Amino acid sequence: MTMAEYKLEITTGDLPYAGTSDYIYVTLVGTEGQSERTLMDNYGFDFQTGASGSYTVKTSFSLGKLLLVKVEKNQYLCLPEEKWYFSKMVVTTPEGDVILYPCYRWISRGEMVELRGGRAMKAFEDDHPLLIDHRKKELMLKKSLFQWTSMGEGLPHMNSFNDVSEIPAEMPFYDSRIADFNYSRQKIGIELKIKGLLGSTAYWETIEDMKNIFWYKKTTMAEYVADHWMEDDFYGYQFLNGVNPGVIKRCSELPTNFPVTEEMVKPFLEVGSSLQKEMEKGNMFLYDQKKMDGIPPAAYNGEPLHVTAGLCLLNVNPENKLMPIAIQLNQQPSEKNPIFLPSDTESDWLLAKMFIKNADCMDHESVHHFMRTHFLTEVFAVAALSSFPVIHPMYKLLLPHFRHTLHINIRARLSVLGPDGSLSKSSLGLDGVKELMRRDLSEMTYSSLCLPENIAARGLESIPNFYYRDDGLKLWNIIQSFVKAVVEHYYPSDCEVQRDTELQDWISEVFTHGFLGNKASGFPAAFHTVEEVVKFTTMVIFTPTVQHAAVNSGQYDYNSWAPNSTLRLHKPPPTTKGQSSMKTVLETLPNVGDTVILAGIMWLLSDRYSNYIPLGTYPEERFDEPEPKQMKKEFQAALSCLSEAITTRNSHLELPYTYLDPAEIENSVSI
Repeated sequence: MTMAEYKLEITTGDLPYAGTSDYIYVTLVGTEGQSERTLMDNYGFDFQTGASGSYTVKTSFSLGKLLLVKVEKNQYLCLPEEKWYFSKMVVTTPEGDVILYPCYRWISRGEMVELRGGRAMKAFEDDHPLLIDHRKKELMLKKSLFQWTSMGEGLPHMNSFNDVSEIPAEMPFYDSRIADFNYSRQKIGIELKIKGLLGSTAYWETIEDMKNIFWYKKTTMAEYVADHWMEDDFYGYQFLNGVNPGVIKRCSELPTNFPVTEEMVKPFLEVGSSLQKEMEKGNMFLYDQKKMDGIPPAAYNGEPLHVTAGLCLLNVNPENKLMPIAIQLNQQPSEKNPIFLPSDTESDWLLAKMFIKNADCMDHESVHHFMRTHFLTEVFAVAALSSFPVIHPMYKLLLPHFRHTLHINIRARLSVLGPDGSLSKSSLGLDGVKELMRRDLSEMTYSSLCLPENIAARGLESIPNFYYRDDGLKLWNIIQSFVKAVVEHYYPSDCEVQRDTELQDWISEVFTHGFLGNKASGFPAAFHTVEEVVKFTTMVIFTPTVQHAAVNSGQYDYNSWAPNSTLRLHKPPPTTKGQSSMKTVLETLPNVGDTVILAGIMWLLSDRYSNYIPLGTYPEERFDEPEPKQMKKEFQAALSCLSEAITTRNSHLELPYTYLDPAEIENSVSI
């Protein structure tokens, strides 16, 4: 009798300690039967880190169409347990078909995994009872693993894992990255202790002393910030290209609670112009932190701190620079809430700008960074992990952009939102920042997360020198083109979208647990068309990649220098003009110990660690069809072309904007 031979190529991951000495068994299951449980054993060492091995499974007859591959790991001799990182298997059938079986997870001793291979499949495309049953069981297991719990009333829901050790093997966080992070934290602590800065309650004697906090953490941008933070044009520049570029809006009419007059600002406008003319020309912009109004501040040493829900009016001058020209530190005008102007004393104007940036720093960290990128991505991820089997095309498309989200968010809820976390050291405190996030989510709209609509709604289409907009819109279009190609390949009609119960389950979970069922937000609760899927998926991929890079990567550059931006200010804001001095400025800033702790946090949050995967790089091979593989190559080529253009543009700028260079954007939220 002629034997049928199946050629297997099994690849072990290249992560540290990915290999194993244990026995690996494989069983092939097809429409016509299944193979014997076969030991994968060649001469020499099998399954070493980063290695691929070729094996043969023989059967007395063809198994027909292959349905599943079962892989088991059992103990070899008396060796201690060692997990195996199983990357993938490629099976060549006797009929010449070559089928990919992706795994990309750690396998424990005694564990058996069942893998499906070949073309990505939607639920209604499965027609074999074994595959239908396998899909059903996989989803039941996933829904039992990936469950929801509350982060607090009015906040996005989160995964239910209490510790990173509970995260299933589908979402690994590599030990080398944890080691890098811990090493950086230890290095920061040692340096600050040696210098006697850690825990110091003294106040800074001079601004210049702050330049010596760290010996070894220097960036060109951070040094520029330390030298230019007092300058008005650089202050305005940060609302466009700093770490919080999503807050100002074009101002065509002043709010009634911001009584800026023509006489106040005329000296700071183009000669012959006026406030009204500048608004008509589209040259006036407003920062308004009204959502922070009324939130009680935290206490420090038994005394309440101060939160200023202020307003700042900015003007694009004839040199195309965005300049602050009027600041009011609280929402309601009064004699004790004056409007500060660039013509006021240097220290008064500096203090006014510092209090605006203090509010902006808290808003940035809690809302625009953690909630709108970290926590929303977690919602997208948990919904996908519980709604899609691994064979689903949307799972294959989305998973690389969720790779480390659960792990980093579990850690962040301790290191950022925990009792000793960074936001506990803010002027708002933990209760205050949670209230701020709660207010933001209640007002959040779908369009605000879609960059083209966000820019248009804020009237920022033509403001000059807005590199976040320029690079971000190009990246949105590149991601959208890639997503459109993939989605339309698997969903050739709106009918297929409507029939996909797993896809509908995903968007329903996101709407319910991310946006709390708020219909007024404009977020979809169901998908009806291919176009809707493309738009939403573009936003989902844009958020943990491009948007996260924009609000995360520059944190050390801009926020480690406390006079420029800090989470906490100690003295109350000025209520009258002409009563402050540079001594007041120094006393308003955090003390030495608090300053260095906050600077160290910014170092950790914006550093690059090992296993960095740039946007569009997919080391895991999940798609088996040639079409999505080609789409991926075109996506990568477009990103590379944009990277070259940004590098060329930056070579001509005094302040290069690098945060949205595709080579500098990570493929998922991982820090």
